[in-house]
Amino acid sequence: MTDRRIAIGCSSGFWGDSAEAAAQLVHSGRIDYLVSDYLAEITMSLLARARAKNPDLGYPPDFVETLAPLLPAIAERGIRVVSNAGGINPRACRQALAMAAEAAGVTLRIAVIEGDDLMSRVEEIAALAPTEMFTGAPFPRRLQSCNAYLGARAIATALDRGADIVLTGRCVDSAVTLGILMHEFGWRDTDYDLLAAGSLAGHVIECGPQCTGGLFTDWAEVPGWEDMGYPIVECAADGSL
Repeated sequence: MTDRRIAIGCSSGFWGDSAEAAAQLVHSGRIDYLVSDYLAEITMSLLARARAKNPDLGYPPDFVETLAPLLPAIAERGIRVVSNAGGINPRACRQALAMAAEAAGVTLRIAVIEGDDLMSRVEEIAALAPTEMFTGAPFPRRLQSCNAYLGARAIATALDRGADIVLTGRCVDSAVTLGILMHEFGWRDTDYDLLAAGSLAGHVIECGPQCTGGLFTDWAEVPGWEDMGYPIVECAADGSL
């Protein structure tokens, strides 16, 4: 095992998180990767409604707006970015980000991972008469969105093929981090202990500053609590953090 460690910073735990976080992490000089999580069930519905009104929408615009001024620094420092900010329309998100990169005068290879959107298969799914696993409620007649959670392997593959930025739709929250570690260290789909360690790392940092003091009970006693840092996790090939 190599003793090399990979530093991954997370700049968003939800749509509407701090616009300052990405800059804080990029300019820290400490990270190899920047990840962000924007999606929740209600978020997917809101993004689906936005796309229904305008086919160029359906992703969190905050992602592009926040990242755009940082693209020169990201390119210069070789920081790679992985995010589920593709939302319900990852191709539109890619287009907006590509335009921002062109305006900034930088060349970045932006990959899109699709396959989570199941709206075209709703009738097929409904015919199977699935029910809600806890309540037994029937499959809804009307849906705003219908998405499967994607895993980390596709992210690892995109990075293997040279992507500087990887955009996904709905994926497991921790997958944006785990996919990076699978790529960097060559972890296989059957390396269960390593995958568990990488999933733990991803689940911790995807909560944003909740893991760097945001959940501290006696927050009022901490000087500068309102200016806490966003999380960075350092991982090694053996799964140690």
